[in-house]
Amino acid sequence: MLSPIIGIAFGNTSSSIAYINPKQDVDVIANPDGERSIPSCLSYVGNDEYHGGQALQQLIRNPNNTIVNFRDFIGLPFNQCDVSRCSIGAPVVDVDGKAGFIISRSEGKKEHLTVDEVVSRHLKNLKDAAEDYIGQKIEKTVITIPTNFLDVQKKAMTKAAAKIGLEVVQYIYEPSAALLAHTEQFPFGDDVNVVVADFGGVRSDAAVVAIRNGMFTLLATEHDSNLGGVNLDTELVEFFAKDFESKYKCNPRSNTRSMAKLRASSQITKKTLSNATTATISIDSLADGYDYHLSINRMRYELVANKVFSELSQFVQHVITKANMDPLDIDAILLVGGTSFSPKLISNLEFLFPSSVQILGPQLKTAFNNPNELLASGAALQAELVSNYDADELAQAMEPIVINTQHLSKDIGFVDAEGNFVSVLMAETSYPVKKTVLMTEATGDLLVSICEADTAIRETVSEAAVTNKKGTESDKEDDESDWSDDEPEVIRQKSYVLGTKLMELGIKNVQGVEISFVINKDGLLTVTVRDLNSSNLVKGSL
Repeated sequence: MLSPIIGIAFGNTSSSIAYINPKQDVDVIANPDGERSIPSCLSYVGNDEYHGGQALQQLIRNPNNTIVNFRDFIGLPFNQCDVSRCSIGAPVVDVDGKAGFIISRSEGKKEHLTVDEVVSRHLKNLKDAAEDYIGQKIEKTVITIPTNFLDVQKKAMTKAAAKIGLEVVQYIYEPSAALLAHTEQFPFGDDVNVVVADFGGVRSDAAVVAIRNGMFTLLATEHDSNLGGVNLDTELVEFFAKDFESKYKCNPRSNTRSMAKLRASSQITKKTLSNATTATISIDSLADGYDYHLSINRMRYELVANKVFSELSQFVQHVITKANMDPLDIDAILLVGGTSFSPKLISNLEFLFPSSVQILGPQLKTAFNNPNELLASGAALQAELVSNYDADELAQAMEPIVINTQHLSKDIGFVDAEGNFVSVLMAETSYPVKKTVLMTEATGDLLVSICEADTAIRETVSEAAVTNKKGTESDKEDDESDWSDDEPEVIRQKSYVLGTKLMELGIKNVQGVEISFVINKDGLLTVTVRDLNSSNLVKGSL
């Protein structure tokens, strides 16, 4: 029996593993500690090496030997690494020109680890967890990567995986993996434009993706390496530190262990408030022997972290602007990453975007995938797909002529009887492509105008409504209470602006028609209008 190819989502703060089980379902794998979202963390105590949650617990007592937030350093020279993101754990040092760590082992021995070695050890831990769970030897994987991952980083990752006997058969971009997992469960009915917003622990990534005939096309990407869940933690830490200082006249910021305790408890509080309206923080001997206890409700938390929540929602707006699109051009926003569980983030997006934009997050009970598991699930689905091909076939499938397809710059469609443009092939549709529409109510002689069109946003301003309140004579003396002006409302609607008329096709005495649009690999458009009753047809090419 062939061993399955696993999907790995390798993040800076957490990783997850998935595979397609014998029932052909996506199965997200738990490690021996029961963690499905496994902290990307290693810690060393004497000769012992800890991973995942066990390692993360060492940040309080053993921070200098605990390695965190290292994924993005792989393949980069030391001078290009933002070492500040590792300030809560083992400091990053220059080891042979690469980012690395100096770890204290038993008997005072020092071990120098490059980030490549750390990645290998982390991947081995994930591989071992998968083998324990599945009961088979694992030799191949598909790994998710951000869209700005460099070729040199991919090569270093491949080499680090090969060192522990794991072949990376393919990399998949994180937004593609997330969409693949979501559409497998909840497919979109039509061609759509989707924003994939991935809010991780220490960074945020977003992409605008056009989905046309099941194909994903990246239109724009945005990255912020200094925005993520840790920013929310920082706001909570500062809030609690100020409260503690005001109560006990003691500053916990001056003690590294006190801040580590406060940070760990703040993370738990943040997660609790994503699911409950109140949470209690309780820390024994936070500083100078004082215990700290405080209850905080969700409203207070959202006020404390309001600036960060605003930055997260603005981040989504930026990537849409970068794609030269309007919010009305977007059909859905798919939320990925642990920060996506925050109700305030979802409510901010719902406020900023029109009601036509669906926010796909934890609030959707009927169409919800766990934001922490989307990437690994998508990687597992891609792994199942590539398992059906050999190495040569995979290489051919990744040739530029295959993946760098041509796309339409404008919508193509026809003008209906009322003079309205009906889009059939949306802008950003890759070709070759074929699409057919039915017009069962069309009868008699028919002239079909095939046109290009651009999208535009039409704004109309409703007139301010002025109303007079009837009342007593004394009431009427107060003009301000008698009269009220409603603010004029700006109504924004998406519309089409007709462009070039490509062709006109006439057909007589029809009883319903089928209109087929075909564009070949060379960009030749062929439109066929066929009578559903007589099968008579007329065809034009351009």
